[in-house]
Amino acid sequence: MWKVRALAIAAAVSLAVVQAQAADIRIFVGGAMTETITKIGEAFAKSGGHKLDIVSDTTGALVNKLKAGEKADVLVVTEAAIDGLQKENRLVQGSRSELVRALVGVGVKMGAPSPDLSSVDAFKRALVAAKAVSYVDPKAGGTSGAYFEGLLARMGIAEQMKSKTVYRQTGAGVADAVATGAAELGITFIAELSPNKGVKIAGPLPNDIQLPTNYVAAIPSVSANQDVARALIAAMNAPAGHAIFRDAGLTPLAAAR
Repeated sequence: MWKVRALAIAAAVSLAVVQAQAADIRIFVGGAMTETITKIGEAFAKSGGHKLDIVSDTTGALVNKLKAGEKADVLVVTEAAIDGLQKENRLVQGSRSELVRALVGVGVKMGAPSPDLSSVDAFKRALVAAKAVSYVDPKAGGTSGAYFEGLLARMGIAEQMKSKTVYRQTGAGVADAVATGAAELGITFIAELSPNKGVKIAGPLPNDIQLPTNYVAAIPSVSANQDVARALIAAMNAPAGHAIFRDAGLTPLAAAR
């Protein structure tokens, strides 16, 4: 199936890349999008002879890298971060492209029972009963981690959870903590949990406390490969790209072209 989709992506962008010379493309991508953007990017690179340098980190860390002067040709981060960069005139005008909506979910070790996520109260009880819970350290700049730590405070269990919190720097690290048994529950974007074969997705957070997060692609104004960058973003919003997003539990926002 993946080979078929890879061929479809290559076909979808062939007209766009034929006019652009092969280039070295640097992509800054938020953790929740890393797996899918890597798959789409690999097929794109193969179709045009490009080389990709994919830098995966939290949205906050990537924005800081850009502001510190690091170069990137494509940026895939949260809508809020793109809004901020746009106001600071750090993006190529008209390059913004809405990609997907991501949901925060709960992961458990493969084979372990899933917690009750049918209501906020049920989820709260599961957190209190868990021996260890992992999420992204808010200090790392992760969207889900900052949100979840605030959620614990609103639930009134922040103090109870301190002794059982297993911080990780990325969502992939949260998934690994669950897979290795360092944490009983892992809370981060579903798209960050799903690539780890040792993790079972218990489900999304209850609707009342969910954090629907839109991810957007754009071209930083410092990019030296803007034509190729546009073609890569077009591949993300091609039908085959959307199929890859859906497979990872992400919801495409734009109509596939």
